[in-house]
Amino acid sequence: MKKRSRAFLAMLTAIAAVTLGTTACKKENPSYSIGIFQFTQHESLDAATQGFKDALTDKLGDSVTFDERNANGDRTTCTTVIDEFIYNDVDLILANSTTSLQITTAATSEIPILGTSVTDYGTALRLDDFDDTVGGNISGTSDFVPPSEQAALIKELFPEAKKIGTLYCSSEANSEYQAEALQKELKEAGYSCESYSFADSNDLSYAAEDAVAECDIIYIPTDNTIASCAGLISNICGTANIPVIAGEESTCRICGAATLTVDYYDLGYATGEMAAKILVDGEDISTMPIQHASSFTKKYNADICNQLGIKIPEDYVPLETE
Repeated sequence: MKKRSRAFLAMLTAIAAVTLGTTACKKENPSYSIGIFQFTQHESLDAATQGFKDALTDKLGDSVTFDERNANGDRTTCTTVIDEFIYNDVDLILANSTTSLQITTAATSEIPILGTSVTDYGTALRLDDFDDTVGGNISGTSDFVPPSEQAALIKELFPEAKKIGTLYCSSEANSEYQAEALQKELKEAGYSCESYSFADSNDLSYAAEDAVAECDIIYIPTDNTIASCAGLISNICGTANIPVIAGEESTCRICGAATLTVDYYDLGYATGEMAAKILVDGEDISTMPIQHASSFTKKYNADICNQLGIKIPEDYVPLETE
């Protein structure tokens, strides 16, 4: 079990150091109930959920049932969802997104929890000396894309740019983590950088307007708040003719010129395979390391690139847009 800060220990229910993964041991005539908790709705999270369900259905067929909930960004709803999962004694919970993982972890130290669409578990759960194994009742998959490769994409497309703005929601820990990591790489590549953070969707437009007024390029990480407001970003940046590099493809499809992205369906499917190992094979979740995407794809939004006159190299894949 990794050490947590005192503040976080006060917020969380203590995660037992015993091997809680064994609560999901093999059953006679097995049937399994899975709670799926998605904090908000957007294409990438939806794809991860679908991949997770497909993997378990492929493995378990009719013996698995899903209680799928979407809080639509409402934290009051989040509490209700998790309380019902605990009351119904589900066998495992999928926490799809960083916020979902944080809320679920605070609620139960007994039910196995698998995260997905989470960038860095050490940052999300405030773990000291994180070595890719959370311990307790938590494991999962990560959508982390190395910041060095993100910076290389920006350098490849915009070698003449001077200042890069990173736009993110300050209440999403992994968004800030991504922004800071990318800025370090961009500064080493010779760019100047500036952060433009906002507390919630009400402040997003002000931060975005400041960013486009001061920067040549805007980078937005895998940020649920931004994903739900991508149309607003598109209007602000499009009007100013400022290119956006997005952290994942569903946001890029709406407001970005290009992205380096993981396949969220595949990420969810890998998470479902982990769930099957816990439920069917009796593997101990406390010893299961976080799994990372093994490949990343450079994609571009042809409409936005044409509008801005951006020349795209041949190894980029065009996004499907309506």
